[in-house]
Amino acid sequence: MFSSVALLAELQGVIERDKFAGAIAKRGLSVSDLIDGYGALVEIVRPVRLRSAILRDPDDDIVLATALAASVDAIVSGDKGLTDFGRFSSGTSRSSPPRKRSHS
Repeated sequence: MFSSVALLAELQGVIERDKFAGAIAKRGLSVSDLIDGYGALVEIVRPVRLRSAILRDPDDDIVLATALAASVDAIVSGDKGLTDFGRFSSGTSRSSPPRKRSHS
């Protein structure tokens, strides 16, 4: 798995939101614990420089730039802007993560 400093910063901004504070604290963790743990699982790469905005949401371009830098085969995302994009010229494709199954 690959990430970039920019994507780690974005993740940190998301999990610092108040709506996640209770769940994080309940597990005896901190935002720093989660970011450090995730950072240890991924290889950090420097995103390639894109000539212009590629995706419908320019904020998603960092995901594509990071994937291109890592020469990945696929991007797994629940972001509709990424999953609707299809295949990029490098052959990198995007797909949605598997849906959670309910255990009934």
